[in-house]
Amino acid sequence: MRIAVFGGSFNPPHIGHISAVKEAARELCADKLIVVPAARPPHKEQEAGSPSPEERFFLSSLAFGELSDTEVSDIELHRQGVGYTVDTLTELKKMYPEAELVLLMGSDMFLSFETWKDYKRILELSSLAVFPRENGDSEEIRKAIGLFLEKHDASVFEICFIPTEISSTELRTKLKAREGNNLLPEAVYEDIIKHRYYGAEPNLEWLRQRSYIYHDEKRIPHVRGCEQEAFRLAERWGADANLAAEAGILHDITKKLKGPEQLILCKEYGIITDNDEKSNYKLLHSKTGAAFAREKFGICSDVYSAIYWHTTGRENMTLLEKIIYMADYIEPTRSFEGVDELRRLAYEDIDSAVIRGLQMSLEELASRNATPHINSIKALDWLIGHKKDDKPRRGN
Repeated sequence: MRIAVFGGSFNPPHIGHISAVKEAARELCADKLIVVPAARPPHKEQEAGSPSPEERFFLSSLAFGELSDTEVSDIELHRQGVGYTVDTLTELKKMYPEAELVLLMGSDMFLSFETWKDYKRILELSSLAVFPRENGDSEEIRKAIGLFLEKHDASVFEICFIPTEISSTELRTKLKAREGNNLLPEAVYEDIIKHRYYGAEPNLEWLRQRSYIYHDEKRIPHVRGCEQEAFRLAERWGADANLAAEAGILHDITKKLKGPEQLILCKEYGIITDNDEKSNYKLLHSKTGAAFAREKFGICSDVYSAIYWHTTGRENMTLLEKIIYMADYIEPTRSFEGVDELRRLAYEDIDSAVIRGLQMSLEELASRNATPHINSIKALDWLIGHKKDDKPRRGN
């Protein structure tokens, strides 16, 4: 029985890891593949924002778990202190005494192999299999293997497959810039965004596609319009345009749910509802939407509050809250008397636009003899009161 062993920090596990290990297992005719995420690698410091060893193990399980005859082992998680390859191979040899272990490594690791802790013992426990690098170092590696075998009684395989070279450091940088999702398995990227590992921010196109599934098809044009309007308003008023777009994409994510379903979510998320909300379920989707978006996509507190208050507004609204409130009101698919004037005002004086929007909402409710939510009244009173004293946000 031949077992290929693939260790690493997998911070994060990416498509380069997966393609490399699949091809190596095929070339080696391995009967089993064991992937070993390092608990605490001896040669690497984990940067701030990295997942814990247990969380990296889970990400690795998502990444490699679908491969046939593959086990993602937590063997290093149970070991105290820095994990060394020789210790891992010793344990695996005890578990599989009759198997041939083949340790997979990149060419850079092979060239420094003789500096590893107890490297001669590693050669007694396993064979080595070496990947060439993308820059075409196959000939150099072939020579290095020859020289190595002259010095050591060892078994070393050269893997012909050239893996896609992906720098984990560069990938983590891309994740912070809303990029890099194409370099990760879908399930891995989704979990990274959910927990915002590495300071990751979601790719907006990915977020659209992942969130649109929660909408009726007829609502998607409104959601798309709200995102676009929020982005433009944020650029106009100096807010973070990407955060505004994120809030616009997600603001109605639970709008599709009926009243009883909204109440179930309120209970699940610990959302306290008042009498007005219990009698008018349409008010609840902003609160449940914020909670659902935080659970599913790990939104920050600014985006959370912008979604949470986009229906009623509140006293002392943040700039992003005002932007999402107005974007929802004036996005391009909206058509009602006064919308063009409201659109103009939103880019000229955002506070006056929110005041007018709240007034129009209260007037519409009064025309139906409906009771406005107290938060809308407080929001309007607060804005009017502070507008008398504060310098308004006006255009140049």
